[in-house]
Amino acid sequence: MSTLSLLLASASPARLTTLRAAGVEPEVLVSGVDEPAVLDAARADGPLSPADAVLVLARAKARDVVGRVRGGGKDPAPDLVLGCDSMLELDGEVLGKPASPGEARDRWRAMRGRTGVLHTGHWLVDLRDDGDRARDLAAPGPVPGDRPHELGETSSTSVTFADVTDAEIDAYVATGEPLHVAGAFTIDGLGGAFVERVDGDHHGVVGLSLPTLRRLLLARGVVWTDLWSAS
Repeated sequence: MSTLSLLLASASPARLTTLRAAGVEPEVLVSGVDEPAVLDAARADGPLSPADAVLVLARAKARDVVGRVRGGGKDPAPDLVLGCDSMLELDGEVLGKPASPGEARDRWRAMRGRTGVLHTGHWLVDLRDDGDRARDLAAPGPVPGDRPHELGETSSTSVTFADVTDAEIDAYVATGEPLHVAGAFTIDGLGGAFVERVDGDHHGVVGLSLPTLRRLLLARGVVWTDLWSAS
């Protein structure tokens, strides 16, 4: 059987690196979603939990890219499209990417020595002609979307931060890294030394949970190894 093609609807280098390290070589097409507008529209139907918010955004990103592919953006179309989004929850507040160095600095002063939850939403769209041959979606984990051939799941992982000093925070913010990632930290980059403990899937903290993606694929009748790139 030939390798199935996956299109990643994300600009995140960490997500791409995670997939490549796991033997998957996806193509990348970044979505043009207006994230605040998407969340505002979703909240019109009621409050959103952080776990739901990242799933809403992951779905919007995947669908945006699917629309562009089907509109002639790519020929042939990929077999599968994956959208992802991450946010840090601390004291019930949802934290995405900081808007400025000052915000990143204040956030780290609030996070140090404490534990937050990093939520990563995953939304998978199956574009194969035979994609209706899905397995039972009643299994724990994946939840079906309101359109055929779609489903998603949120990975949530507790992260305990080191009690870093003001000088360490200033030096970290000065690198610029915290400004480009949800929660203003990385675990696989310069911020790794400032994370004391992870309870849950560490891949989810990077931005893409491999076990979560595997479950989504299984729910669509796809075996994980079918995505491995040919050697």
